[in-house]
Amino acid sequence: MKPILKTGSNSFQLLAKDRETLARRGILRTAHGDIQTPFFMPVGTNGTVKTLSSEDLQEMHSPIVLSNTYHLFIRPGTAVIKKAGDLHSFMNWHKPILTDSGGYQVFSLAPLRKVTDEGVQFQSHFDGKTHFLTPEEVIAIEGILGSDIMMPLDECAPYPCEPEHAQEALERTTRWARRSKDFFLSKKIAKDRQLLFGIIQGSSFKELREQSAKAIVEIGFDGYAVGGVSVGEPVSLMFETLAWVEPLLPEAQPRYFMGIGYPDQMVRAVAAGMDMFDTVIPTRFGRNGSAFTNCGRLAMRNAEYIEDFHPLDEDCRCIVCQKYTRSYIRHLLNAGEILGLKLLAYHNVFFYIHLLERIRQAIEQGTFKQFHDNFLAHFKPNSEGAL
Repeated sequence: MKPILKTGSNSFQLLAKDRETLARRGILRTAHGDIQTPFFMPVGTNGTVKTLSSEDLQEMHSPIVLSNTYHLFIRPGTAVIKKAGDLHSFMNWHKPILTDSGGYQVFSLAPLRKVTDEGVQFQSHFDGKTHFLTPEEVIAIEGILGSDIMMPLDECAPYPCEPEHAQEALERTTRWARRSKDFFLSKKIAKDRQLLFGIIQGSSFKELREQSAKAIVEIGFDGYAVGGVSVGEPVSLMFETLAWVEPLLPEAQPRYFMGIGYPDQMVRAVAAGMDMFDTVIPTRFGRNGSAFTNCGRLAMRNAEYIEDFHPLDEDCRCIVCQKYTRSYIRHLLNAGEILGLKLLAYHNVFFYIHLLERIRQAIEQGTFKQFHDNFLAHFKPNSEGAL
């Protein structure tokens, strides 16, 4: 496929578009390196991707790590990270970092928080202390963390909810987005080329999603995220939401589909025009004994693998698949050995990272639709992840 060579903002360059779908290929430029899009971000909420070291992530060519402002604010605190230099130095990761604001924690820690137009008052899940965070303070914290991509404070409406609730959360998210950008610019936090993204809310209501997208785009950000998805709604509705929003997003900025999901969902989302993804699923399912493969998810504790001396996935190039068998990994899991959890987490994160690499190659070669159809024909999703 010939590149279309469209340059968007200073931070993003769109290189190619698929002819049969909305899939895109580009480069996102950050202070700690360029990232080829579309890409997957392993989730390192507390400054670490669970069971994996920074060296592991380097070895599997992870382009970026996602961390969480709320959790790092609670522990170890900004003073410690500032003394270390920034989050990159603190966690020994010198490639790009995206920091989520903690907006999802506003949603998930409902019993411990109170939301007002000014900000969020909450009790720490760690020690019970009361804190109050404003949109401006979140941006200031992310400035100290030194993340390459910052997400502003937003309010995620639950699913299901009444339209009035979704409207209120949408309007508050928009006001907070404007305040976040104003503070970002006034304090010159962008001096080190930190990027600020906007988040689109609106729950499961088409009119509200469109209203939010138009308002956030009008404010203007370095990239745009579709938030408030994968919060309990049917997968079909999640993709319907994406179809409402995508036509309203600028072509010249990166697009982030927050918090999804299963491998087949990411393939579908790339076809729907998305560039960036994150989810805890690879490590969480690894800790629960599951391995992701091109054919679907394997429950590795099952007896069928007792004498199975094949790799987890015959087509996977990760060190786990090169050196260890299903039988051995099943033994580790059932013997309660920590190594079993690490090996599965390593394989799963590698699988996700390199799934997106394969997608990029297919877009470049003009074969993405073929890749899309072939992958979905062979990958057997579990029931909760299926369309």
